[in-house]
Amino acid sequence: MKTTVQESLNRAGRWKVWEPVFWLLVLASPFLLSSHALIINEIAIVALFAISLDLVLGYGGIVSLGHAAFFGMGAYTAALFAKLVMPDPLVGLLVGVAVSTVLGALCSPTILRGSDLTRLMVTLGVALILLELANKLDWLTGGADGLQGVVMGPLLGRFEFDLSGRTAACYSIVVALLLFFVARRLTNSPFGATLKAVRDNRLRAMAIGIPVTSRLGVVYTIAAGMAGAAGALLAQTTGFASLDVFAFDRSADIMLVLVIGGTGWLYGGITGAIVFKIMQDVISSITPQYWTFWIGLFLVILMLVGRERLLRPHTWFKRGGA
Repeated sequence: MKTTVQESLNRAGRWKVWEPVFWLLVLASPFLLSSHALIINEIAIVALFAISLDLVLGYGGIVSLGHAAFFGMGAYTAALFAKLVMPDPLVGLLVGVAVSTVLGALCSPTILRGSDLTRLMVTLGVALILLELANKLDWLTGGADGLQGVVMGPLLGRFEFDLSGRTAACYSIVVALLLFFVARRLTNSPFGATLKAVRDNRLRAMAIGIPVTSRLGVVYTIAAGMAGAAGALLAQTTGFASLDVFAFDRSADIMLVLVIGGTGWLYGGITGAIVFKIMQDVISSITPQYWTFWIGLFLVILMLVGRERLLRPHTWFKRGGA
C-alpha cells in the first residue's frame, strides 16, 4: 500500500511536457516583452501571493480573508530593512520571509478551531489589527503617507533596479519560480497527501491518525512566509510600502485571482494572476471609473458557468473533465 501511494505521488510530481516550455517563456518574457516589464513584475508578485493562498485554501481547506497580513508584513519588513539597515535586496527578502513566517507561526493557532466563518473572521481581524498598528506607528511606517525614500541596492551587486522594470521583473519571476518549486515539492509529498486528506474530510483524517492540527499549522506558516516574500518583492521593486498592503482589498483581490484560476492546483494562482492583471490593465485603460464593474460582471458569469470545476480543477479528472 505504501509503495502504491509513493508511486502515485511520484507520478503526480513529474513535470509535464509543457511545463518547462511554459517556465522558459515566463523567464524570457521581460526580454521578449520589455515594454511590458512593469506589469510582468506585478503579475509575478500576484502569482506568488496567490500560490501562497492556494496552499492554505486549496490544499489545507482554510478559508482566509486576511492573508494580506503576511503580505504586508513582508513588504514593510523589507522596506524598513532597506531603509534602516542595508539596501541589499536578497538579504532584505530573506528577512521579510523570516518575519512573515514567524508571524504565521504565531497566528496559526487561531485557525485551528471553529468553523469556516470563525476562521474567516479571525484571519480578517489579524490583518485589520496590523493595518491599524502600521497607521498608529507613523513615526516608523510613515502612516497614511506610506514609507517613502526606500532605495534598493543593485541585485547581486551588479543589476540596478531601473525605471524600465526589467531587472525587477526578472528578480520577481526567479523568486516566484523557486518558491513554486518548494510548493510543488510540498504538495506532491506524503505531507501534501495528508494535507489533502484533511481538506477533504477532517474527521476522517483524524480517525486514521493524521495529526490534523500540526499539518494545518505547518502549511499556514509556510504559506505566510511565501506571502511575505511576495510583499517583500513588491516593496523592493517599487521602493514604497503603504497601508494598502494590509487592506481588505488586497486579500479580496487575491481570492478573486484564485476564483479565476482555480484552487487546489498551483498553476491556478499563476493563471488567475495573468488573467486578472491583464483584465485590470486593459479595462482600466478603457473605462478608468468603471473597471471594477466589468471585472465583477466577468466573475459572476465565471461562477455561473464554471462553478465547482473552476474552483477545484483538481477534481476534473475524477469527474470526467478534460
